Formats: sequence, structure tokens, C-alpha cells
Amino acid sequence: MANGQWYPPEWPDRIRALASGELTPATPRRAATVMLLRDGRDEAGNGAPEVHMLRRRASMAFAGGAYAYPGGGVDPRDDDQLVRWAGPTRASWADRLGVDDEAQAIVCAAVRETYEEAGVLLAGRTPDTVVGDTTGDDWESDREALVARELSFAQFLDHRNLYLRSDLLAAWARWITPEFEPRRYDTFFFVAALPEGQRTRNASTEADRTVWIRPSEAAARYDDGELLMMPPTIATLRSLSAHPTPRAALAAAPGQDMTPVLAQARLENDTLVLSWPGHDEFTKRVGAGGER
Repeated sequence: MANGQWYPPEWPDRIRALASGELTPATPRRAATVMLLRDGRDEAGNGAPEVHMLRRRASMAFAGGAYAYPGGGVDPRDDDQLVRWAGPTRASWADRLGVDDEAQAIVCAAVRETYEEAGVLLAGRTPDTVVGDTTGDDWESDREALVARELSFAQFLDHRNLYLRSDLLAAWARWITPEFEPRRYDTFFFVAALPEGQRTRNASTEADRTVWIRPSEAAARYDDGELLMMPPTIATLRSLSAHPTPRAALAAAPGQDMTPVLAQARLENDTLVLSWPGHDEFTKRVGAGGER
């Protein structure tokens, strides 16, 4: 049985167009996504965290029907002003993320997207607290303004007199969309624990379903072809499966390799070979007779 790897049928033609010079790669846009974790148990009663995932609507132009984490593009406006900041310095974040600029905006994107799509806000009235109830018409009005990009996240934090809790996040991985894709993202993957007192909800217009699921279970269902996922999603799920609690995952995050992963494509005679360095399971070979 085939697994659930997302693989658009137009990829081989686009890869060949790139190789022949007919296709010019789009510049990737920076993005952030968050693997939100909570404590859970496996069938044997052992500690096994659950991760919050959403299923992208089938009508979405990019990865429709695939399971993913809350995430989206970086808003450059979030670098226009210094926000109230708790946790590692911006310089520390820039070093960890491997960027020369936009460190604040990247972290803001991670926190903003988690709020926009899951209703969870990693921010507090003080540097060592987290907001509790974010329901109510006034909160929803601000959230909708964020979604519509009528309000930057930096402006939202300032308006609410909130500190961004960067210490509740940890960088986990970095993947860049292949050069032959028309929509390209340089995506930073973060891990965070669900704050006590907060609950997730499907607040995204891009998702038709959300679930809390153990990474190992999600990976097994991907292997069986039940859940559709992009390579970065299943790769990060597998790496999370080794950790028994959200705390353990956060503690392991500094040891995670942040070298960007970018797919490579080559022709071997008449066979097109698509691979992701360091992730052999995703290698695809497409010949004249189709994929094999």
C-alpha cells in the first residue's frame, strides 16, 4: 500500500522544465509553523505527547487535503517596532534560526499563526505569565483583523499590552519548498507546549478538521496511506515520537539540526530522481512508465 506522501502529478513536468531552463525558481517567502504539544498517554499508559494538527481544505491550491500544523507567512511589518519581549534575546534567536534579519518577525509569525489558526496565544501581561481566556467579541475582532492583515502582530501586542513569550517556543527544523514549486516557503518549524488553561479550536478558514494525535500514531497512519502529509510534516512527526512529554521535546530542541532541507532533482538516463538530503524515505523515481 502506498504511504501518504503528498506528491502532485505535475511535479515531474515542472522538474524537467526547471532542468531545461524553461522554469525560473520563485524566491521563497519566509514562514513559520508550530508543533503545539500537550501531555498524553499511549495504549500501554506510558507518556506520549499529542500534537495539534489541521487538515487543509481539499480546495486549497497548495497541499489541499494534507495534514499540517498551524503556520503561515512572515509579516515584515512585525520588524517595524520592538515588541514587549520575554525569553531569549532577538540576537540569540537570529543565531539559532541562522538569519541576519527578521528574527523578531519570524518568532512573531509563529506565535501569530498559532493564535489565528488554533486560538492559542503564547503571550502574557507580564514576562512570566500567559493569558488565559482569549474568547469574547473583542478578542475575536482582533484575531480577525490579524487574519485579514489589517493589524500586524506587533501592533496587536502593543494594543493589548502583552509580552511575546518567546521562551515558550523552541526552534526544531527548517525546510525550504523545492525550486520547481510555484509557491515557495522558507519555513521554520517550532515546538511549543499548550499553555495551562488554554484550549485549541479550529479557527482557520483553511482547515476543515483539527485533531490532537500522538506523533507515532499519525506517522503510522501516514505509512498506511490514511493521512496525507508533505515530507517536512512527517519528518518532524517522526523526530517528535522519541520524546515522552512536551517538556522533553522542548529540552531536546537545542540539539535539533537547523540546516535548511531543500529537495534536489536530477536525471539518471530517462529517470527523474527527486530526493530530500538526509531523508531517504522521500526519494521518488519517475521514469517513462511513471513513478516507481
